[in-house]
Amino acid sequence: MIQPEKFYQALANEDITFFAGVPDSLLKNLCAYITDHTDPRNNIIAANEGGAVGLAAGYHLATGKIPAVYMQNSGEGNVVNPLMSLTDKDVYHMPLLLIIGWRGEPGVHDEPQHVKQGKVTLPLLDAMGIEHTTLSADENEAEQQVRHAAERMRETGEAYALVIRKGTFADYKLINTVADESQLTREKAIQMVAEAMDSRAAAVSTTGKISRELFEYRTGSGQGHERDFLTVGSMGHASQIALGIALSQPDRNIYCFDGDGAVLMHMGALAITGSMQPANFYHILFNNGVHDSVGGQPTVGYKVDLPEVAAACGYKTVLSVDNAEDLSDVLADLTDNDAPLFLEIKVKKGARADLGRPTTTPVENKEALMDFLKR
Repeated sequence: MIQPEKFYQALANEDITFFAGVPDSLLKNLCAYITDHTDPRNNIIAANEGGAVGLAAGYHLATGKIPAVYMQNSGEGNVVNPLMSLTDKDVYHMPLLLIIGWRGEPGVHDEPQHVKQGKVTLPLLDAMGIEHTTLSADENEAEQQVRHAAERMRETGEAYALVIRKGTFADYKLINTVADESQLTREKAIQMVAEAMDSRAAAVSTTGKISRELFEYRTGSGQGHERDFLTVGSMGHASQIALGIALSQPDRNIYCFDGDGAVLMHMGALAITGSMQPANFYHILFNNGVHDSVGGQPTVGYKVDLPEVAAACGYKTVLSVDNAEDLSDVLADLTDNDAPLFLEIKVKKGARADLGRPTTTPVENKEALMDFLKR
């Protein structure tokens, strides 16, 4: 395995010292090292991967240097447009180093939402004409690969991708963590909201641990999972899935269980929801200020007044709580408020070590929900 410090230094040796991106679990040790050892102005955790490419392009325009953009391979879809219409040699011809975590690598067991993306990760890079290599876990060989990538980018002026397999980087624990603004756990808050839902209500939960904790709550309380749509992939789009259901079934209360990283990734969704004025839409934000599912890298969730953003976008009621007592009070008459409603619940970062994963397949989840919605 590669010590993150060694890889970071190999990049520095090639004068690659600016980073932007969205954290990934396969890159969490590298991202943690970068966070602890880079000026925040030179390591920007972007709202989404396409935005990271924009940041990298701006850096290159201002300095002439090569930037690095890190992401999970699921984020490749967000970068196709700027890579093809901004940095490509047929447009503005800009070099940048892509560091891509390879979830769902063929032959390596992974969650269902990563399987297809894993299969097409390398072919997609080929289709975009981006030269790439899979990073070796041997430090000396990896250093040579970084050197070769830098040489190719200087020669061609184009992007180059380093694809990162599971287990490539050695452990590194993040030092500069975000301080909790609440002692309420996300799992407890999810349980409280789920318990308050009426029997006909349905929920759409976002990517990562929020969906896992909701699934575990239903299992632990002896309930079925037919009322919940678990958005295991497509980060940032849960609220629009929920909106589509809410508009189609206006006589049913629809809840979106969202996360701060997901809301920020596609924050324009707030404007669409607000503009549609669904009177049965309850947008619940569990905000812990970090990307909890991929190593605890910080978001700007604590730095932005997201309830006020929602209000400006047209949500009729916006609320914020940071403890169980206030949450209980709000939930007691939540649906008496005008909707669309946005409720921010500030929660602690982290999750219990034995948190499970859904035991149903995505198709089973979809079919069960569709049957429930017919009732």
